[in-house]
Amino acid sequence: MENLNISNNPVLLQNLSILRDEKSTCQQVRIATRQITRCLLFEAARTLPLVEKQVKTPIATTTVQVINPDIKIIVAPILRAGLVFIDEALEILPQAVIRHIGMYRDEETLKPVWYYNKIPALTEPAQNHYVYITDPMLATGNSLVEAIKIFTDMGIPVKNIRAICLLAAPQGVENVKKTFPGLEIFMAALDEGLNDRGYIVPGMGDAGDRIFNT
Repeated sequence: MENLNISNNPVLLQNLSILRDEKSTCQQVRIATRQITRCLLFEAARTLPLVEKQVKTPIATTTVQVINPDIKIIVAPILRAGLVFIDEALEILPQAVIRHIGMYRDEETLKPVWYYNKIPALTEPAQNHYVYITDPMLATGNSLVEAIKIFTDMGIPVKNIRAICLLAAPQGVENVKKTFPGLEIFMAALDEGLNDRGYIVPGMGDAGDRIFNT
């Protein structure tokens, strides 16, 4: 599927096995999630715009490439499970700002219910913003679609937005792609589908519960 990036990095796959194992402890799941996050974020950041600058090494002056300092990078975790992505994101992209998105899924309708949205208006041109939305479990895709709309309604181009997920179901990917065909999604695995409760199969269970031991 176009713009669907599924990593086969051996380090990621090793940590994915830990996520899936019901015997893994909360600490093991958190560590594995952070390792996977690091792999996915490096991949997702590969198209950030670069500029050249001059630096002086201990030996000589040389030209290097750096991320364009004029762009604005936003990392937007969907609460609560998305919080585990933040530390890794700020280590990789220290210039980023964090914008929390609060939604939970109604277990009967499987629709997202908002409880927190304090994202401020943009103070820079929309096309200069690059957004990384972290949604660990892309199940039905309804929450991710709502999160993307926040930023596209501000005028940020879809091509500047990336979704970072641990696991995804085909139904969720199809839902997101139907609404935002140009969106790039980065994930550790595309699973078989959803069960009758809307959980990803085989999945890893409830990501929030396993990450935060609740």
